[in-house]
Amino acid sequence: MRLATWNVNSIRARVDRVTDWLARADVDVLAMQETKCADDQFPTMPFAALGYDVVHHGHNQWNGVAIASRVGLEDVQLGFDSQPAWEAAAEARALAATCAGVRVWSLYIPNGRTVGSPHYAYKLEWLAALRDNAQKWLADDPQAQIALVGDWNIAPTDEDVWDIEVFKHSTHVTALERSAFTAIVEAQYADVVRPFTPGPGVYTYWDYTQLRFPKRQGMRIDFILGSPALAQRVTHAEIVREERKGKSPSDHAPVLVDLN
Repeated sequence: MRLATWNVNSIRARVDRVTDWLARADVDVLAMQETKCADDQFPTMPFAALGYDVVHHGHNQWNGVAIASRVGLEDVQLGFDSQPAWEAAAEARALAATCAGVRVWSLYIPNGRTVGSPHYAYKLEWLAALRDNAQKWLADDPQAQIALVGDWNIAPTDEDVWDIEVFKHSTHVTALERSAFTAIVEAQYADVVRPFTPGPGVYTYWDYTQLRFPKRQGMRIDFILGSPALAQRVTHAEIVREERKGKSPSDHAPVLVDLN
């Protein structure tokens, strides 16, 4: 089984790129983030033409998460228990489905905007609630195959950004955000991609401005975290950097794992 995650940065603008890659990469399950559309606007037909069922959670032109699967979509869940909300706004940031026995969570963690802002506090609260739920899922079933995948908006180590000095006063790299990410890892959810993609300069996101991509000035902020039962099945992982190239790309690259 090949499982992938991709912040597509508007699925309506990039559906052809996404479905073309799905066919070429032979992906079984794709979790998407930042779809930027309501449920009735999601372009399901191109996915259906390739044999994928799709479930989507979105309200408007912001946020939005989806899962496309050709190996089944069962027990769909919108959000997790006690998931924080941003004031009164409806946000679509978490979606789960069971695909061939794997519980896949497509996650779009809040950005945080600026350190110390209400958005930053919301991000930390959101991550804490996710950790609590993730711990409970494994306590209920230690053998559960769970994949927490998506755009985490956190660079867990200094080598996950092209120049830590540029980011030292920004979100994504603060001690509190990194601690929140580490807390989920310590809840027995391993970063199953990094062992196959080690070293500095290995990124998943490059800003559109200032030629960040050709200059290799990026960040590693997209991750697949696997429960123990899932992690032991991983035989290969990669960041598909080539998909950041070409006409009208997303600013993120897909990340994938193969499971035996």
